[in-house]
Amino acid sequence: MSGIPHDHYEPSTGGEKWLYRRLPIVGLLYDTLMIPTPKNLNWMWIWGIVLTFTLVLQIVTGIVLVMHYVPHVDMAFASIEHIMRDVNGGHMIRYFHMNGASLFFVAVYMHIFRALYYGSYKAPREVTWIIGILMFLIMMGTAFMGYVLPWGQMSFHGTAVITGLFGAIPFIGEGIQTWLLGAGAVGQPALNRFFSLHYLLPFILVGLTAVHIWAFHTTGNNNPTGVEVRRSSKEEAEKDTLPFWPYFVIKDLFALAVILTVFMAIVGFMPNYLGHPDNYIEANPLATPSHIVPEWYFLPFYAILRAFVEGVWVVEIAGWISFGIIDAKFFGVLAMFGAILVMALAPWLDTSSVRSGRYRPMFKWWFALLVIDFIVLMWAGAMPAEEPYATISLIASAYWFGYFLVILPLLGVIEKPMAQPSTIEEDFAAHYAPHTGGTTTAVNPAE
Repeated sequence: MSGIPHDHYEPSTGGEKWLYRRLPIVGLLYDTLMIPTPKNLNWMWIWGIVLTFTLVLQIVTGIVLVMHYVPHVDMAFASIEHIMRDVNGGHMIRYFHMNGASLFFVAVYMHIFRALYYGSYKAPREVTWIIGILMFLIMMGTAFMGYVLPWGQMSFHGTAVITGLFGAIPFIGEGIQTWLLGAGAVGQPALNRFFSLHYLLPFILVGLTAVHIWAFHTTGNNNPTGVEVRRSSKEEAEKDTLPFWPYFVIKDLFALAVILTVFMAIVGFMPNYLGHPDNYIEANPLATPSHIVPEWYFLPFYAILRAFVEGVWVVEIAGWISFGIIDAKFFGVLAMFGAILVMALAPWLDTSSVRSGRYRPMFKWWFALLVIDFIVLMWAGAMPAEEPYATISLIASAYWFGYFLVILPLLGVIEKPMAQPSTIEEDFAAHYAPHTGGTTTAVNPAE
């Protein structure tokens, strides 16, 4: 598929022409900023700039923190205290980094659920969606490894629990767990490994972010209607789009300013609200916390991990079919990663010919339940592994898989969609023309 027709960068001066023939970096930046963007994008399309800003924030603050951090089991906790107490501005840099991780996941979850609602994973954007899920997995790995570094009680024992999951893999699990930890238990080799990867993975995220953005140059952005930009001519494309600069850049910067206002309030007035108090106690292998919980952004998947215990019928069937190879612990690991896998398969599980949930009346209700289900899973993951929380986690987990594996495929067959606008221009006029005397020309500077 060809890109959306638009004016490309043309060097004018001799210096620009010389550089363009050797390194067309200016042309790449121009085409990125001036890429035609559907002019009906709503406020749910602002999370991309929040994610980009937060990624840069995490890398910059992380580099500064590394200058003072000591990755040694005897000194890691003390080095964190040194940063907090002795380094000029160190406490604020650490609080920016800590809470920046939470902002990162708030933005990525909003980004994912927006894509699920508006069908941004559908053709021709399947590869872009898969790249996004891969970025999400790398984010989770980076956050987990970063949580280990303070070497507090929750860091240490949480690492033991999570890496122990790999030991549940039949036949090869013990070897994988030893390889991850570099030893038979959590200790100095594990801290070295996680410190190195926590520093490296964000730069891989930068590369994947560039690929993610690059994909839009071919497929273009999705939009709330799900209707594609007309590509038959430059004139028609201009009726459906506006250049990203300055219209959407200004809109994104305004939204970023509002979000950062809230973020700064949290950093300034309640920086430890989202953390666990046990992590301000130095790691002690001989004293296990009474209730081990991960960071809040892992809780939905942690709840799914714990939901499938001995006695659950699907676990019993899996164990019987596999002749006992798949036990409850291994099934929980499969379910946790499977919860992300079914999201990745959404482009092929969704059988509806209509892209946007805006025109799917039945889908809207099931999707609303999915959002509620995700929140319930997050809450259940923070609760002790006992009743009634175990049953609630199991029911919520069943709905998560049921939504992707059963409901999405069936809705495409039984649902009767509403009428869609024929073009993006038509949708834009329906929303904004009444405020401009019934015409679109007054609000479309590209024409």
